[in-house]
Amino acid sequence: MFLGIEIGGTKLQLGVGAGCDAELAALVRHDVDPPRGAPGILEEIERSATALIQKHPIDRIGFGFGGPCDGVTGVVTKSHQVAGWEGFPLAAWCRESLGKPVVIGNDCDVAALAEARLGAGRGAASVFYLTVGTGIGGGLVVGGKLFGAGRPAIAEIGHLRPGLLADRPDMTVESLAAGPGIAATAVARMTGVARPLDTLRSVTDGGLRGDGETPTQPQFRRAQMRQRLYDVKQTEEEYIADLLQRAGGDAEQLTAKLVAQAAAEGNAIAGEVVDHACQALGWAIAQVITLVAPEVVVVGGGVSLIGEQFFFAPLRAEVARYVFPPLAGSFRLVPAGLGELAVVHGALLLAAARAPAGSVGEQEA
Repeated sequence: MFLGIEIGGTKLQLGVGAGCDAELAALVRHDVDPPRGAPGILEEIERSATALIQKHPIDRIGFGFGGPCDGVTGVVTKSHQVAGWEGFPLAAWCRESLGKPVVIGNDCDVAALAEARLGAGRGAASVFYLTVGTGIGGGLVVGGKLFGAGRPAIAEIGHLRPGLLADRPDMTVESLAAGPGIAATAVARMTGVARPLDTLRSVTDGGLRGDGETPTQPQFRRAQMRQRLYDVKQTEEEYIADLLQRAGGDAEQLTAKLVAQAAAEGNAIAGEVVDHACQALGWAIAQVITLVAPEVVVVGGGVSLIGEQFFFAPLRAEVARYVFPPLAGSFRLVPAGLGELAVVHGALLLAAARAPAGSVGEQEA
């Protein structure tokens, strides 16, 4: 038996399994407390893993870490969501604290491996997996093996920069389409920092006239425009008030989940925000397809749980808009089959693939 551990930006999961199927003998989940940083997560791992090791015959431990890491040395590079992980020797710490051999990999890489072997990409020769949650990451599996083992980073779709003007490291697809990015865009719309042109275009683009109406008085048209602008403002204020109410009166408490719920219930501002996120993500997926032509693209993570109507359908439309035309129709874009357990199963696969003796780890399983 093996122990697979996921260290994410919002959750910590530990699962026990054989590493050959999607069955788990035990599963423990904890919410991450970001202010406690890495030390808080390590404390919880030590407590929970020790209890699981006492109950189950664990041979090795596999980690899926939420950030770049070195699978050969077992050292974490950094986390983009939780402080305190910079240069941390996770594998050495685990061996000393838990007394078991360990192998580590990036969370998206190991999730890609799990989805390719056990989940939605099973049977395909090439699978690109991306997770859309607190951040956006990716992994590529070709011929049942992770591609890019030993490289500092691979398949980091969330860190693509859309457009030539995106010349700063923070101007990424992740900043637009991950959960915090969706929430931030909604807050910007609520506070007037960002305002789309579509609504106002309809005011001046012939939308003032009814069927068969040909007003000739300039003052009449101006009055109509003022009324239409007033109506637009009133409607937007209602949408903003709805979002604010969902956030308990504090816009900073707005989440992607709340924005998605509002969009599903007809809030047009929320709908625009989700559509914008799908556009950015669809563009990024199209670039990946154009470059590596995977047979299956699997999308997981908390944001993907928005569902078919408001996430996958518009996402597929945006991918179709941007993808290299000869590749249109050559791939499937599907939801993750293993849900929120993909990283745990991938960590188990990673642990199961390692020989009992040898160096700290290797990312390719």
